[in-house]
Amino acid sequence: MNMASRFSLKKILRSGSDTQGTNVNTLITSGSSDIVRQKPTPQVPADLSALKAMGNSLTHTLSSACEWLMKQQKPDGHWVGSVGSNASMEAEWCLALWFLGLEDHPLRPRLGKALLEMQRPDGSWGTYYGAGSGDINATVEAYAALRSLGYAEDDPTVSKAAAWIISKGGLKNVRVFTRYWLALIGEWPWEKTPNLPPEIIWFPNNFVFSIYNFAQWARATMMPLAILSARRPSRPLRPQDRLDALFPGGRENFDYELPTKEGRDVIADFFRMADKGLHWLQTSFLKRAPSREAAIKDVLEWIIWHQDADGGWGGIQPPWVYGLMALHGEGYQFHHPVMAKALDALNDPGWRHDKGDASWIQATNSPVWDTMLSLMALHDANAEERFTPEMDKALDWLLSRQVRVKGDWSVKLPNTEPGGWAFEYANDRYPDTDDTAVALIALASCRNRPEWKAKGVEEAIGRGVRWLVAMQSSCGGWGAFDKDNNKGILAKIPFCDFGEALDPPSVDVTAHVLEAFGLLGLPRDLPCIQRGLAYIRKEQDPTGPWFGRWGVNYLYGTGAVLPALAALGEDMTQPYISKACDWLINSQQENGGWGESCASYMEVESIGRGTTTPSQTAWALMGLIAANRPQDYDAIAKGCRYLIDLQEEDGSWNEKEFTGTGFPGYGVGQTIKLDDPAISKRLMQGAELSRAFMLRYDLYRQLFPIIALSRASRLIKVGN
Repeated sequence: MNMASRFSLKKILRSGSDTQGTNVNTLITSGSSDIVRQKPTPQVPADLSALKAMGNSLTHTLSSACEWLMKQQKPDGHWVGSVGSNASMEAEWCLALWFLGLEDHPLRPRLGKALLEMQRPDGSWGTYYGAGSGDINATVEAYAALRSLGYAEDDPTVSKAAAWIISKGGLKNVRVFTRYWLALIGEWPWEKTPNLPPEIIWFPNNFVFSIYNFAQWARATMMPLAILSARRPSRPLRPQDRLDALFPGGRENFDYELPTKEGRDVIADFFRMADKGLHWLQTSFLKRAPSREAAIKDVLEWIIWHQDADGGWGGIQPPWVYGLMALHGEGYQFHHPVMAKALDALNDPGWRHDKGDASWIQATNSPVWDTMLSLMALHDANAEERFTPEMDKALDWLLSRQVRVKGDWSVKLPNTEPGGWAFEYANDRYPDTDDTAVALIALASCRNRPEWKAKGVEEAIGRGVRWLVAMQSSCGGWGAFDKDNNKGILAKIPFCDFGEALDPPSVDVTAHVLEAFGLLGLPRDLPCIQRGLAYIRKEQDPTGPWFGRWGVNYLYGTGAVLPALAALGEDMTQPYISKACDWLINSQQENGGWGESCASYMEVESIGRGTTTPSQTAWALMGLIAANRPQDYDAIAKGCRYLIDLQEEDGSWNEKEFTGTGFPGYGVGQTIKLDDPAISKRLMQGAELSRAFMLRYDLYRQLFPIIALSRASRLIKVGN
């Protein structure tokens, strides 16, 4: 390593210490942008002929892929792709505008058109592309939205949806969120929804039910829902638009109780009883108590303080849409700055996607994540000289997005300096460790250039590293938004049946953090790194791979871990690494690619299996190339050929499949055993993932193939 590139942790970790108490200020290490994804490859007598044979086509593929990517760059330097999810987004916004009294809002019919385009042939709406079955929740919400738009009960689209809903057991199986939406439009009794008293805002931070022990997304959503739950508002649909068809036995005979989960325990039963008690208190006492108004006032202040600069909340849809309705119910007028900004965000192209006469509102937006991955891809492709001005503009944009204010994470870490990056355009309250780790990898490419040193890149890296070290959980891993967000008892309360309410550490996030630390040159004997490595080894599946929390699924987790281990200088010939590589080899499909369905979060037989995709093929290649086993070179060449042959003439790749994960619907936010024969009944979902939330990041199809093919190209050069 170039001695001129040596730097001291005294500079980047000046005020930091790791969570074991070892003072990292005393540690000296060396780092260089040259080491990023270019660690020395073991000299092995290997046959690289298959890879070498595609040298020219590999070069052409990479060149045209980078050209396509550069054409997508925004004028200010960043990249952002669309984020696809499911019909609940459009349906809920359509219903929210109805609830707000904005039934004539020009967006509503456009959302209806989008719903029509997304409906499956059987009348349902699904959670992800290619799902074997529709989702009862999305279908009920889409049905209600279309009825609110005046689509008649006998309209073919509507009647087909109603028939599908009834065939799947009807409304008794819908999740908590869908019940709230039905209550908001007068189709469900509020007292039969989980009670969220606004007084929870007063729970002390060291109390298990503190809002800061819930995941970021659950916490931000709970606050406006607590107001709605306390006030119990509704704006019923017009009489001719009521959802009578979904109550074939009559409303008076319908059982509105939450269905009983298989394998429930005494704690879950206690929480159900407590929920009934809270409803009784709500009706008989709390709604008239002076403390109730004080609690609502404090919740309102919390909501307003957490509003993002772009008008949303938390960088995601649920707190934004519920926040608007809660504030409206408390008398906030549409011209109030908070309300006006929130409503205007519906016209922001960062959130809204228009096509013809249809519109989609994204569940989130991903500009920071997309930009840092684009920089990684271009750096891997050695494109700095070719695209220096454009990449410098992107680096400048990324450097400016570092969050310098404290957010919710600081409740547990009040003495920690801010230094993370968020995922979205405007989400300063919730930076995340995953974005921060990848931002550090991207910034490492410019850290030794004098002009970037003058811009403070070294200081930014230092702040990011210190923040990540402080955010490590006690088990050695990293969660996404909070430290030690893992109190499993919270997943048992009735409100949390929608999906994930916790944000415990995950292997994929931990791997990205460790990869950043390794590429920055932090010594691997640093206690936080050693504990992170121990966590990764402990979480390995007995069959070899690692679970993917934020990407689908074991291909994502394994594709993240192996490059991290290589970056830290781990001996890649160890048996546990070979076991992971063997799993990847065995998962390769006949066409040379890799694919894994979202169904793998519920079906053992779907793990490592599914329609092959560019992004998942790239993840597998990234893992195999990092391990650099000679016996894998033919498989690597076959995977590269798959990507080369699949590329479109314009330099892009197509990918309809969902390979991103919001949450898998387990409740606990981490891997669980799928060999339980009662798993579907216990989680109340099957392979359709009715309690899950899956995502499609549009640029994944481009960025990860560039990274994988670039590393394959480097492998050829090293072999020469």
